Amino acid sequence: MKKVRRKVGKYEVGRTIGEGTFAKVKFARNTETGESVAIKVMSKSTILEHRMVEQIKREISIMKIVRHPNIVRLHEVLASQTKIYIILEFVMGGELYDKIVQQVKLSENESRRYFQQLIDAVAHCHSKGVYHRDLKPENLLLDAFGNLKVSDFGLSALTKQGAGLLHTTCGTPNYVAPEVLSNLGYDGAAADVWSCGVILFVLMAGYLPFEEPNLPALFKRRIRIEEIRKDPWFIKSYVPVKIGNDEEVNLDDVQAVFDNIEDKYVAERSENTEVGPLTMNAFEMITLSQGLNLSALFDRRQDYIKRQTRFVSRKPAKVIIASVEAVAESMGLKVHCRSYKMRLEGTSARNAGQFAVVLEVYEVAPSLFMVDVRKAAGDTLEYHKFYKHLCEKLSDIIWKPAESMPNSGLLRQVTC
Repeated sequence: MKKVRRKVGKYEVGRTIGEGTFAKVKFARNTETGESVAIKVMSKSTILEHRMVEQIKREISIMKIVRHPNIVRLHEVLASQTKIYIILEFVMGGELYDKIVQQVKLSENESRRYFQQLIDAVAHCHSKGVYHRDLKPENLLLDAFGNLKVSDFGLSALTKQGAGLLHTTCGTPNYVAPEVLSNLGYDGAAADVWSCGVILFVLMAGYLPFEEPNLPALFKRRIRIEEIRKDPWFIKSYVPVKIGNDEEVNLDDVQAVFDNIEDKYVAERSENTEVGPLTMNAFEMITLSQGLNLSALFDRRQDYIKRQTRFVSRKPAKVIIASVEAVAESMGLKVHCRSYKMRLEGTSARNAGQFAVVLEVYEVAPSLFMVDVRKAAGDTLEYHKFYKHLCEKLSDIIWKPAESMPNSGLLRQVTC
């Protein structure tokens, strides 16, 4: 079987689990401890070209400062000659957004529990002078135990106590506080609390409270976190999270990654043999399935609601690539293909912006391939519709488990 393995320092790097305009997020494993991690990979040339050095330094520094059980943990920062690597806690339960799509709306008790954890995390950020400014269900992850983890501090602000109003307009329109759009300055804490309120509404109702981004009537008053924590509805079944004593945070290593980059580089190497689809070992398969039950990987009925989606085929890898290319072109999408990875691009029907999808083919067993599909740009709801339509058009190459081997036989094959 073909083998393509890459190492960055002590981390063995696997599949891509997320992709944005300026970074990719890859699954990896610490070869010393066996711990699963997520690595955010950014090109130095891209960071310099878009003048993002200060923004990235701020994001890394903030994540080091806001250590909390309900915030994605930053382990360390590494650099090679061409890339910056941010080593993060691997959160395997997916986005809260996925759960909302699947269940439409959550129960009152479940909504309250997530809201309690969100408020605890946001309050901790504010106590450190950090304001997230882009709180939304897509930036709230769930761990294997169903606990909420706040992620993506790329738009966050770090201020000194008593620094006054913020002025940068940022955030997602449906969740952003109206005053953020006014260009008159805004209170970062109040803006975050507005977003928390919208998230709670979406959790319990299953839809947004409003579609318009500008509501002047709601400029005047905003509940504060200390008031939320005293509310009878909030305190029901509430168990405050325990965090250790504040430890002094040293940011010298963050500065060194950017300032003294010529001095120390992490070892970056690849072990490549014959060119072909990437292989996926049993360890990576198990992390994908969120446990030892691999059936979810091969059952599209359990998978279609995820932002990161996949299907399995018994057709040769080249046939899979050719089929996807033909279907994509028939859907009016531009196709960029490199080896066994494809990027499909088009225009979003909902907001006239860019819509992009990335597909990668993995060999999980002899003559058995998994096609990983993930959204790279555009609206998440539109992506779900696209994925369903794509699978309908590719039905002749998608393998249905009921056609042959049972799960037990499948488990033996994919773990060889």
